[in-house]
Amino acid sequence: MSSAWGSEWTRRNFCRTVALSAGALASPLAAASRPPNIVYVLADDLGWGDLGCYNPNSAVPTPNANRFAEQGVRFTDMHSPSSVCTPTRYGILSGRYCWRTRLKQGVLQGYSPSLIEPGRLTVPAMLKQKGYYTAGVGKWHLGLGDRERTDFAQPLRPGPIDFGFDYYFGIPSSLDFDPYLYFENDRVVEAPTSTTKGATQPPRGVFWRPGAIAPHFEFPAVLPTLTDKAVSIIKERGKTPKQPFFLYFALSAPHTPWVPVQPFLGRSKAGLYGDFVAQVDDTFGRVIGALDQAGLAENTLVVLTSDNGAHWTPEDKAAWPHRANADWRGMKADVWDAGHRIPFLARWAGKIKPGTVSNQLGCLTDLMATAAGIVDYQLPRNAGEDSYNLLPALLGRAHKPIREAVVHHSINGMFSIREGPWKLELGLGSGGFSTPVNIEPAPGGPQGQLYNLAKDPAEADNVYQQHPEVVARLSALLQRYQEQGYSRAMR
Repeated sequence: MSSAWGSEWTRRNFCRTVALSAGALASPLAAASRPPNIVYVLADDLGWGDLGCYNPNSAVPTPNANRFAEQGVRFTDMHSPSSVCTPTRYGILSGRYCWRTRLKQGVLQGYSPSLIEPGRLTVPAMLKQKGYYTAGVGKWHLGLGDRERTDFAQPLRPGPIDFGFDYYFGIPSSLDFDPYLYFENDRVVEAPTSTTKGATQPPRGVFWRPGAIAPHFEFPAVLPTLTDKAVSIIKERGKTPKQPFFLYFALSAPHTPWVPVQPFLGRSKAGLYGDFVAQVDDTFGRVIGALDQAGLAENTLVVLTSDNGAHWTPEDKAAWPHRANADWRGMKADVWDAGHRIPFLARWAGKIKPGTVSNQLGCLTDLMATAAGIVDYQLPRNAGEDSYNLLPALLGRAHKPIREAVVHHSINGMFSIREGPWKLELGLGSGGFSTPVNIEPAPGGPQGQLYNLAKDPAEADNVYQQHPEVVARLSALLQRYQEQGYSRAMR
């Protein structure tokens, strides 16, 4: 194995036992000082190995993320609940696994109706009850409206402003799904009255589907436009510093289309993808800089993470000296670790010790319980069903596992459950983009995959048949989570 499994290293503006209750260790924090602002930056398809603070052999310069890691905590065992975007975004905002909804696998498209159930508590809605101003910028990809096919000529309800956001500016879904447009709150900014024929490779990654587009919509301008909007919101919040705010900034990159702009072209040694990651790093740097300039940095919890692993193929690996997912097996969409093991950096001045590393097993569904812990909010039983409070891990106070287990699934709905070092995958193959996707079990052979990641992080040695007791235990745990409707400890 190369040293890219993680290590310590070195800046302008980017890089079970029992579950603790949502309020554990939180009340003293909330009582001691004003609740912090929370800025959650979610990159799209950013890999564990893209950032230099995770992979010293990265072919992409990420000085902002690297410097940020030195100022806070870096999680090495953080995971998205799904290896593709829509299910992860649902999990982040609701604290609930998406497979509990009507979307059992795959992703929504640009015209899909709203996925979040009416009345479901979300992170922004919860924080709003605690006096927060809540804003969202960027890729939504959770459906808009209540019709079978979204009518963009009508108010986009239900949408973000129905689920706790005071303000939202963004794009409907991934930047390769039509319609291509911006919307603000519940209205489109410019109607999609034109048509694009789409774009296909080559070059690799410059891809979007044909369909409706707003006349003045330009693909390379999307990330800069979203960044400008996020920065403007931060500057505006600086004028009213006594009111805490939550900013959910969901980037459109480095997901396809790979359309970096100057001066990032040629910045990396990983082609257009690497250049786009460098632009993502700069975007993050602009957010951090805006917090500094607005005088908000000292009382703001900032998180940088990704919705799933990178779509970095064997062909990409052959073409470029870069491992976007480091040495984890597979890629985006897969049940293997590269599909869902993601970077996760956090900084909170005076609370998180700079330059620390956490090996806690975590999941992006944990934002809700963690935020609830910060603001001393008691989650009801019908909210955040799969969310654990990671505040002790952020603060360096976790001396035992916080999570009992994490459930993942691939784009095709292949399930996996991770407990301690053990990872059980309910099928053979990747279940995603990597080949083989699915393998029919041989007579007398293993029915699934079992790996001990402490001994075999590359998932190369399937010990499914050697440890039937582990297979039985994890299968039963997953079944219990599925049948009871929650996985967090309830009190």
